[in-house]
Amino acid sequence: MLDCLMTPAEKRLREEVRAFVKDDVDKQLLRDMDEDKVRYPREFLEKAAARGLLGLRFPEKYGGRGMPWASEIIALEEVGVLGTSLGCLYSLVSIVGEAIDKFGSEMLKEKYLRPTIEGRLTAAEALTEPRGGSDFFGATCTARREGDYYILNGQKRFVVGSEGADYFMVYARTDPDGPPHQSISAFLVDRCPEVKVEYLYGLMGTRGGGTGRLVFSDVKVPAENLLGEENNGGAIFYQMMIPERMTSAGGAIGMGRAALEVAARYSTRRKAFGQTIKNFQAVNFKVAESVTSLDTARGIVYIAARSVDAGDPPARSRRLVSEAKKVATENAWTVVNNAMQVMGGIGYSNVYPIEKMLRDVRLIMIWTGTNEIMDLIIQHEYYKELEREGILGRDIELDAAEAEQADEKIYE
Repeated sequence: MLDCLMTPAEKRLREEVRAFVKDDVDKQLLRDMDEDKVRYPREFLEKAAARGLLGLRFPEKYGGRGMPWASEIIALEEVGVLGTSLGCLYSLVSIVGEAIDKFGSEMLKEKYLRPTIEGRLTAAEALTEPRGGSDFFGATCTARREGDYYILNGQKRFVVGSEGADYFMVYARTDPDGPPHQSISAFLVDRCPEVKVEYLYGLMGTRGGGTGRLVFSDVKVPAENLLGEENNGGAIFYQMMIPERMTSAGGAIGMGRAALEVAARYSTRRKAFGQTIKNFQAVNFKVAESVTSLDTARGIVYIAARSVDAGDPPARSRRLVSEAKKVATENAWTVVNNAMQVMGGIGYSNVYPIEKMLRDVRLIMIWTGTNEIMDLIIQHEYYKELEREGILGRDIELDAAEAEQADEKIYE
């Protein structure tokens, strides 16, 4: 985040997170994760917890710092330079923690939220199913109430962190005959023999974060592990879109920034035709475009954070958060591509980290809702806002020279 928008406390937080990223994350860990030699780096979360850097937004009584979103995105950008795998594992505390904090009982907060923030438990969110990606409400995973338990059956896939998670936040259909938006519930499900974790995927990037498939076979879930009310999982899902998309946006900026810095420094050393390539317009214009793209992303992400923190109407925050995710991830993709173009062939090799960043950054335009879904939400909320608020201030349409020609304004 830009210094002019940051408080002294936020600047200190930035330095804390930078120190953690610099000193506590060994480069060999990143290499081993990308080669799938490490499938779940639990120690990364434990080290972050030891520094008090997990769950920053949550109340201090549960181990958090009670910070606003505007502060958390500062931490997310710094962690984002490590790539999407570690960035996502770091974010899962915020994502799953949101559901527990907003919808969980006091017992669940003590049993799950506190130890997750303290690094003693690890979590994963089970959202996507084999038959559905963006179609969340088409979920076929089921949970049937039997006395004091729910019996959970079904599958989830592309679950980041599943390989090493101690528990999972799972959405399942609890009313098979109800309308889609009113028949899904959310649960906290402990790892157990009836939860089969399959590490299946040969991913293009974002490796080493424990992404896998979950298969639930008659899993007994205590009724007290229900989040919120039965069949009200839709409300939880909509709330969860805030942390899922804000964390994606913040991490994307960090990755784009890191790629730009590598390429820009390279351009000050690499020579061609007798001069450093930074002097070539084809190079320095790509740097200019990248700087502008990152600052643009920072601006919309900060606005979205302030909207959520200020308690804006949910529809407006939903639009702004969707804009933040779309702009930040697409701009990061542009910046990393620009970085590779500036560096030329050597950028396509693993002598530099740009090729890994390119593989990593591609995913964030897909996960937590594709950017096409973001477009759908943005236009939907804007049209509703336009109808709700009417004309604010001057009616510009009436300024046209022939505005009174009502017969020419044909709409059907």
